[in-house]
Amino acid sequence: MMDNVSLIRMFFLSGLNETVNYRLTLFSLTLLCYCLILLFNVSVIVTIILDKNLHEPMYILLCVLCINGLYGTTGFYPKFLWDLLSPVHVISYSGCLVQAQVVYSFACSDMSILVVMAYDRYVAICQPLEYHSILSKKRIIMLACYSWLTPFCIFGINMFLTSRLKLCSPYIARLFCVNWIIVKLACYPAETTINNIVAYITIIIYVFHGVFIALSYMILIRTCVNSIENRAKFMQTCVPHLTSLITFLVTLLFDVMNMRYNSNKLPQNLQNFFEVEFLLIPPIMNPLIYGFKLTKIRNRILGVITFKNQ
Repeated sequence: MMDNVSLIRMFFLSGLNETVNYRLTLFSLTLLCYCLILLFNVSVIVTIILDKNLHEPMYILLCVLCINGLYGTTGFYPKFLWDLLSPVHVISYSGCLVQAQVVYSFACSDMSILVVMAYDRYVAICQPLEYHSILSKKRIIMLACYSWLTPFCIFGINMFLTSRLKLCSPYIARLFCVNWIIVKLACYPAETTINNIVAYITIIIYVFHGVFIALSYMILIRTCVNSIENRAKFMQTCVPHLTSLITFLVTLLFDVMNMRYNSNKLPQNLQNFFEVEFLLIPPIMNPLIYGFKLTKIRNRILGVITFKNQ
């Protein structure tokens, strides 16, 4: 058995086995979605970087959110598009760990960025006179680095622990690699105890992120109820954030539920959709929501499109 384990250097992804008859159509739609993700996010990023009037905490955080969307989707779409054109769906052992690291550090970074954005809105509405002193550019950059580096390090630890496991199966019944699924392939369940402990600690950390956002919005709503000016600020800047947050949480919840309570009764195509929707819907919706709702960004993008100076 140990000799067989040492030979596992490649994983076989079985999520596309039932898409043979319409793979070209799926490739075209996937390529279109990826191009839209690139177009929308790059447009917002470039607009914010080039316009000095948008070098404010809220827009800097939006830029960070869009960059993170590009980071996460790059870990999935190129490989997925290649698989759609390939008769065999395989990924190397190291490539699988890298993909799992990228995809799920992206998801947790999104959550961290949304937490910082909630804090930004809390300070802007509840402590407007101290806004620029509390959220200076230096502090925003530090918070942005926290939003990226912390999830990356946490999942780096998860991937390191996973890489130490001896695996007895090279088959992954998904479209892409997931750390939790790789751990399930371990030969000896006793060896996965520390992996499970770290995984639950990770879950607890990001549950507290959610609690922080919930508390922030409870205070925000209470503050805005009796103020017309604050209600206008809430509708202008908090509604896009809430929409992004709810979209992200719902899509991620479907994926987590699908992983934990995967049922063979569900059609494979539906399972596939649940797996990838957090890599599809938020990266497309976030730049659109903010681009249409935030006046400065909307006007700037429309000005570029119509060749007018704003």
